[in-house]
This record gives sequence, structure tokens and C-alpha cells, in this order.
Amino acid sequence: MSQHFKETPRNAITESGIARVIPCKELDVSDPIKWLSLGFQDIKRAPGISLFYGIMFAIIPWAITGLVAMTGWHLVILPALICFMLLGPYLAAGLYDVSWEMEKQHTPSLRHSLNAMKRNAVHEWGFAVLLIVLMIFWLRVASLIHAIYPPTYDETYQSFIPFLAVGTFVGMIFTVVLLFISAFTQPILMERKVDLATAVLTSVNAVWENKVPMFIWGGIIFSCVALGFLTAFIGFVFLMPLLGYASWHAYIDAITTKKPRNYV
Repeated sequence: MSQHFKETPRNAITESGIARVIPCKELDVSDPIKWLSLGFQDIKRAPGISLFYGIMFAIIPWAITGLVAMTGWHLVILPALICFMLLGPYLAAGLYDVSWEMEKQHTPSLRHSLNAMKRNAVHEWGFAVLLIVLMIFWLRVASLIHAIYPPTYDETYQSFIPFLAVGTFVGMIFTVVLLFISAFTQPILMERKVDLATAVLTSVNAVWENKVPMFIWGGIIFSCVALGFLTAFIGFVFLMPLLGYASWHAYIDAITTKKPRNYV
């Protein structure tokens, strides 16, 4: 179980002076499983709203895939992905709001969850733009790796090992960076009236101080997303609400909030 640090850990992040860093708590390696369990309980308590958001998360990749298949124009993938990166935080905020309402012993509603983004709209949309910039940079680096990889007529698996190794290594770096930046930024912005820099640095600090459980959590997220793709996005109908609710419980456990949580 997570527990408060006796004092706020001092490191280069907390002493950077860029923005305030909200204190974090110490997590246990078993916490990610607990978050999934709590997320599943939230799905059972709000099945209708969960189904709505799950369908939304499934429709978007379906639409992107269908658009590419119909037009044969792969250039639409980038603008479509940008739209998804803009809509993703909005939909995630709605899921966080559902868990937050149940945390406060309130009855969640779809209308209330859809208004969640308005609480700190400027900085939440700023976070969406930050994700877009990271995604575009990631795509450009991937294109560069593909461009500098020497062409070969030998199409054996062994000939692609260097290319795959470099691409996988770079992809892992970007994935870790994304985990640090985005793990808790969105729920922080939704619950608190803070600026984007404070939310991002708080997220980075919390992940840094809890690297093992957070990397386990990152692996769970990656596995769920991969499973969603393997099921032709149908799995997203259940998996995305589960991850959304679980991410809120992860935030409550990892970041010092205004009110201590009581599990029920």
C-alpha cells in the first residue's frame, strides 16, 4: 500500500525552480494490481458511462483505419492522430471525473463528466498540445531512422535486426519520457487549479521516486493497448475505461491530495 513520505524528497526536479512540485507518496510494487481492481469496481458501479467512453475510444481508431482504407491516402494518418491526441485527454478527463465523483460518494453523470475539461481548460488543452508536439517529434525521429537505414535487397529477418533494434531502443526512450510526463499530469490539472509546468514536474517527480511500481504500471498500460489493437480495437471498449479509472486511483495513491482517501 502507498504511504506518505516523512518529508518531501529533495532532488533536481523539486529544486529546479521551474515550478512548484506537489509532494508525492511512496508506492508499493503491488499497487498497480490494486488500481486495476479499483478500476474494475468503478466500471461495475457506472456501467453505462463506462460503455459510452469505451465506445468513443474504440470509434476513433476505427475511424482512422477506415478513412485510410477508403481513401488509400496514408497522409491522413498524421492529422487523424493529432485529432485523437486532442480528444484523448478530454475523454480521459471524463473518466477521471466519474471515479472522482464516486470517491466523494456522489452519483456520477455523463453530463458532469463531459464538463470535467472546463475546470482547468487552458492548461489541459496545453497538455494536449504538448502530447501532439511529442508525437510529431517521435514520428519525425522514426522517419529519420527509416531514411538513414541503408536500403538492401536482402529481405531476410537477420538483415532487419539492426533497424528493428535501433527503432525499438528509440521507441522505448520516447515511451519512458511519455510515462514520466503524462502519468499524473491530467488528473492533477483536473483536480487542482495549477499550471501545466507544476503538473508535469509533479508527475515526473512522482514517477522518479516510484520507478519500479510505475514501470510496472507502464507495462500494464502498454499490454492493454496492445491487446486493444490485437482485438481490432474492440477491446478498447472495456480496457480504456478500466485504465482511465485505474489511473485516477493511481493518482490518488501517488500524489498528496487535499483530502486523504478512504477505501470502501
